Amino acid sequence: MSSAVVLEETPFAINVPDTSIQALKEKLALTTFPDELDDAGWSYGVPLSDLKRLVARWKDGYDWRKYEKELNDELPQFIRTIHVDGFGDLGIHYVHQKSKVQNAIPLLFVHGWPGSFIEVRKILPLLTRASAEHPAFHVVAFSLPNFGFSDAPTKKGFAMDQYAEVGNKLMLSLGYPEYVTQGGDWGQMITKQIAVTYGHKHVKAWHTNFPRPEPYNFPPTVSSSPRRWLSTLFSSYTPKELAGLKRTEWFTTQGRGYFSEQSTQPQTLGYSLADSPAGTLAWIYEKLVNWTDGYPWEDDEVLTWVSIYWFSKAGPAASVRIYYEYMNMPNQTPAPTIPKGISIFPKELILVPKAWLWDSHLVFLADHESGGHFAAHERPNELVDDLRKMFGKGGPAFKAVRGKIGYDGLQGSKHNGSKL
Repeated sequence: MSSAVVLEETPFAINVPDTSIQALKEKLALTTFPDELDDAGWSYGVPLSDLKRLVARWKDGYDWRKYEKELNDELPQFIRTIHVDGFGDLGIHYVHQKSKVQNAIPLLFVHGWPGSFIEVRKILPLLTRASAEHPAFHVVAFSLPNFGFSDAPTKKGFAMDQYAEVGNKLMLSLGYPEYVTQGGDWGQMITKQIAVTYGHKHVKAWHTNFPRPEPYNFPPTVSSSPRRWLSTLFSSYTPKELAGLKRTEWFTTQGRGYFSEQSTQPQTLGYSLADSPAGTLAWIYEKLVNWTDGYPWEDDEVLTWVSIYWFSKAGPAASVRIYYEYMNMPNQTPAPTIPKGISIFPKELILVPKAWLWDSHLVFLADHESGGHFAAHERPNELVDDLRKMFGKGGPAFKAVRGKIGYDGLQGSKHNGSKL
């Protein structure tokens, strides 16, 4: 197959076999729990009481079919085969919702770990909504290869270049030769790669809620980032920025152990993830709680997130390989040269002073009072509002996509917006 073309899409509905659901319940019934120290709380990890409650609910009370139907009813899903250079054909699962606004802005949403395509669920109806007050978007959100209901590559080395290739080819196959992107976590790094590789010609601007400085090193040094280094000498940081640095220190010293294992020995960890649903649940649940800003997770909400991993096409172990492949890439991605937007949420994992985020291509920056790592799920209205401001009339990336205004009733309008 030609590497430039993809096959036709096929409508997709999630339909986990009954045998898989029964096997999950049988495994959960055999769970062996460890003991726990008195008054351990969250200091040693997920509390035993939390995991026992969730496992019991998953085994006896949780109705996957109910939530499977909700996802199928709410999210228009498809499968399309995409040829990835050097890796062959992969079946890619994705959500594609077009706005009623004909000239809406095409937007590619890219999830991270331990998220999935479900992260687009709350922002999808907001982004596609027609209005004369804000721009609308045609939204595409794909399950990354190794995640959800997409195929997993079978060869080593599937890293940022390949994830970016899949995302770009998917957008082109859907008739979007020009588009914008949004992503957090791995979505930030993948959309960054898309911006570098396909910037200007196809992707016109990108937005992230994962505010990593470019180049990615901190604290800055005189050789790596002289401008930022000077800011450390002559700038005083706000209380909010100091709190962000403290949050970063917590993450790097107490919350990053998972990264070391997943980026060095993912196969060893994979045996536990593939064999133990309780282990997979604990591994992901810890991040859902620790990485959010007091978000009130409901038990079934957590179990739906984790079920997508458990029932994924390649299994939960495949999802952690992205860490190893990223850390073993021959070269790190340079900074993109297309317009960039950043949304900062105070319980993100890495937070640096705003001066460290300075970039000659940074055109939009929003700093929020609450929210954490999963912004699309925790603070959907705030994230969507930022995108509307960035790409709306008077915004710094208005008409970033040629000929696209994205407002209800403005098709063919001669309105002249600000140019980039």
